[in-house]
Amino acid sequence: MSNAVNANAGLRESGKVRVDWIRSRMHLLAGVRTEFEETKPFDGRTIGVSLHVEPKTAVLMETLAAGGAKIVGTGNYGSTQDDIVAFLRAQGMEIIGRRDLSREEHCQNVEAVVEAKPEILLDNGGDLNAAAVRLGLTDHVLGATEETTSGGDRLRRDYKDRIPFPIIVINDSPLKQIVENKHAVGEGAVESIMRMTNLIINGRRFVVMGYGWCGRGIAQYLKSFGAIVGVAEIDPIKALEAVMDGFKVATLADLAPWGQFFITATAQEGVLGADVFDVMPDGAVLGNCGHFDTEIDVSALRQRAVSSQRLGSSIELFTMPSGRSVALLSEGRMINLAGTEPKGNSIESMDLGFMLQAMSLERVASLSNTLTRGPQPVPADINDTIARRMLRSMGADC
Repeated sequence: MSNAVNANAGLRESGKVRVDWIRSRMHLLAGVRTEFEETKPFDGRTIGVSLHVEPKTAVLMETLAAGGAKIVGTGNYGSTQDDIVAFLRAQGMEIIGRRDLSREEHCQNVEAVVEAKPEILLDNGGDLNAAAVRLGLTDHVLGATEETTSGGDRLRRDYKDRIPFPIIVINDSPLKQIVENKHAVGEGAVESIMRMTNLIINGRRFVVMGYGWCGRGIAQYLKSFGAIVGVAEIDPIKALEAVMDGFKVATLADLAPWGQFFITATAQEGVLGADVFDVMPDGAVLGNCGHFDTEIDVSALRQRAVSSQRLGSSIELFTMPSGRSVALLSEGRMINLAGTEPKGNSIESMDLGFMLQAMSLERVASLSNTLTRGPQPVPADINDTIARRMLRSMGADC
């Protein structure tokens, strides 16, 4: 048996072991899978997928396949886990992509998924939905979902009047915002920083850019670890909320010389840019928690620095003209999903989030004519059903 065959078998087995554990703890999705096995809402349909390919998303794709769907998909840029790709392929799913793809290769993979003409799209970041519209391959599309705020904002901004099918934006759900964004992303981002850097949190000065649901969670969990937290937020209402929550609130220009760690969570490009790199304290650490790797202007950082040094696969140290150093985590990609030791979101939070996905996709498959075209929130009855099920799973009720 060749080394390549051995390696592939090893990847499949690694993926299987990891997925088996995750599946055993995703009780909400297990209930949906049982329902889908009986009702087959996707029978004869192809679902095109572009999302982080990791153990929890594998369980979601298994659930959709149990409902009769053919799965054709690719990973997101920079977060694909090769053993999970190997596992899903062994289950008969047409998954392409690998961890070390370039952005150009990723875009080619997304277009390949669209060209397979799936009737339903499951997207994370807007790449898949945008490609379908851009390539004009929409006549056969019943509808779609979009997982993120970043993707929803992108579709509303750049494709507002060009989308002919409904897109349910999962991140518009209050359940997703509270359980996954605030608590799971918040805790996961902080733990990922700890894993990657092995630096102490207590007493260190952190700047969180953006006080949306993810920013709220990051600031809260940093505070619980004993960090001193500053928040940069341009929305006056969110900024006031941050003050009332006990955080130091100021402009980024004022916080840049003060902070020791900087975390972006804004869904906006270039919020941490060339104007502040030179005024950060020596040893400042930069991390991004937004979906796209454009919130930190990495190209400006590289151009401004006089030298750089790789310190493992997750940390790059830049020397600035002043002689100060700046450390960048995971090349500016999502710190809780990229790098060698990402924490990721908790199983329970993704169990709820992917139940939102599964039930929204079922709504698209069965009742797309009841939905309006373009991006829209998760239907209220789906939110209520899932909230009650999760309450019961946690020993509570209302």
